[in-house]
Amino acid sequence: MIAHAQWDLILLDADFSGAGMELLGRLHQDGGPTPVVLLAENPSMDLAMEAIRQGAHDVLPKPVPRGRVREILLGIEEVRRLRPLPSEAVGEGTIVGASQGMMAVYKSVARAAASDATVLVLGESGTGKEMVARVLHSRSRRSRGPFVPINCAAIPENLLESELFGHEKGAFTGAIGRRIGRFERASGGTLFLDEIGDMSLALQSKILRALQEREIERVGGSNAVPIDVRIVAATNRDLQDAVAEGRFREDLYYRLAVVALTLPPLRERGSDIDLLSSHYVAHYAREHARPIRAIAEEVFGALRMHPWPGNVRQLRNAMERAVVMSDGEILVPQHLPPDILHPPASRAAAEEPGEMPLVTLEEMEKRMIRRALRETQDNLTMAAERLGIHRNTLRRKIAEYEIEH
Repeated sequence: MIAHAQWDLILLDADFSGAGMELLGRLHQDGGPTPVVLLAENPSMDLAMEAIRQGAHDVLPKPVPRGRVREILLGIEEVRRLRPLPSEAVGEGTIVGASQGMMAVYKSVARAAASDATVLVLGESGTGKEMVARVLHSRSRRSRGPFVPINCAAIPENLLESELFGHEKGAFTGAIGRRIGRFERASGGTLFLDEIGDMSLALQSKILRALQEREIERVGGSNAVPIDVRIVAATNRDLQDAVAEGRFREDLYYRLAVVALTLPPLRERGSDIDLLSSHYVAHYAREHARPIRAIAEEVFGALRMHPWPGNVRQLRNAMERAVVMSDGEILVPQHLPPDILHPPASRAAAEEPGEMPLVTLEEMEKRMIRRALRETQDNLTMAAERLGIHRNTLRRKIAEYEIEH
């Protein structure tokens, strides 16, 4: 009967012929589009978890609570108006984006990857600087060599020099043998110096010498060791300001910035938020074996309104959490982390009572345009009237800010 007809919903008794759970597994394995709700006399946590794992849309007690089947049917009907997940989920380390800012990054990466030029990747924390560095390496002639990353801000200053250049036996207390540093380990490949803006001036001078002379000296050693490595550096700091303030060597800055790439923050990437979140949901749904098939439009609305101080890294973590907390085939706003669904009051605590947190005029325009479009059901004429601007002006700003409507 199931195979030869189209059904909106299957209600399956867990005790059906003593094989309800087995039938549930078969239905899910066959990949049928019909959602299955499992009914149980006294549903337990173990039963519910096993049912969800085997693809059940929901688990309900017997007798079924009044109105619950209607709610489920309405939800299933809503799926047809939801945005389906991408058919091919990309890995979490893949760069995704179609905004103008990211297209410019792609072109620069493509040009820089073909050379051995030193590259400086700039951008806020979480924008994907290391991913860009890995792409630069994988698309270069050094791709068969190692990619060696090091976070210069995560290692204490007294250990960073040894970590970068290595040391000889007896160079300091605890140096019981020779250690090969990151520069030598990256021979024939790429050395990625992350957060280089946090490095001391003394160590900056040694990095500069290594770049100029193409050789290093291990700590405690006296012999020069030749190196064959490409340098990709990254920082979330404004190095030009640091140079002006004397915190970063000007000669090292120009040596690093042969090619400079700036990654845009997520809040300036327009519809990339929708694209990224869809791909992350698809990726983590597979990784955590969740039956998610679509995302409610309200989820994208909440994501677009968030300022994303942690950028793509924060979005990725939020989507993984939402997938883990999901309880069906549709990702809804309730699955989002509380700080995104309901921003903490602390954000406005520093502001005057009743005032919104201060943002740029550009960001405020984007928010107001999205709100006007949402409240007028995308009626450009009505939205323009509410905003007090001409319809053509609204069209131009929608295109300029890459706002979907």
